[in-house]
Amino acid sequence: MRTGQASKGNLLTRLSLCTIMTALVAVGTLLIRIPNPLGGYFNVGDVMVFLSALVFGPFVGTFAGGLGSAISDMIGFPPFVIPTLIIKGIEGLLAGLVTDRRTVSRDILAVIIGGTAMILGYFLVEAYPLGWGVAGALTEVPGNILQIVIGGILGIPISQIIRRRLPQVLRA
Repeated sequence: MRTGQASKGNLLTRLSLCTIMTALVAVGTLLIRIPNPLGGYFNVGDVMVFLSALVFGPFVGTFAGGLGSAISDMIGFPPFVIPTLIIKGIEGLLAGLVTDRRTVSRDILAVIIGGTAMILGYFLVEAYPLGWGVAGALTEVPGNILQIVIGGILGIPISQIIRRRLPQVLRA
């Protein structure tokens, strides 16, 4: 009986974390939204994507990163909804898989790998399915790099603090 109760509690905790972090990713993405001339935008949602993955692991990182970012694209940038769901989900997944949830060096590596996937994903989507061409998609790369750098600079130290403060949640 205890095992069943523990697994129900674990499921409830994971679902709660997914819901909360999805909302935080969406709000973080919508909070600062600087449009670019080609129809995309720069935002700070990657801070929350990295927090989700670095603190709570690949499941929450994938769910919150993909869904939270896609929800924000529904408001004003509909052509990006499906690509964002996939790209940001992969970003959260990779960051969550790479981090060991203990060391800064692994968090940095997680941000680099997840961020590279995001940059490459958007480059490919913008260049081909959206029809911006390689030159148009290349204009987005510097902004995406900056977004990842800011996401890592803010997300890594905040995740370190949260991991120290919430050890019982992390074990769930």
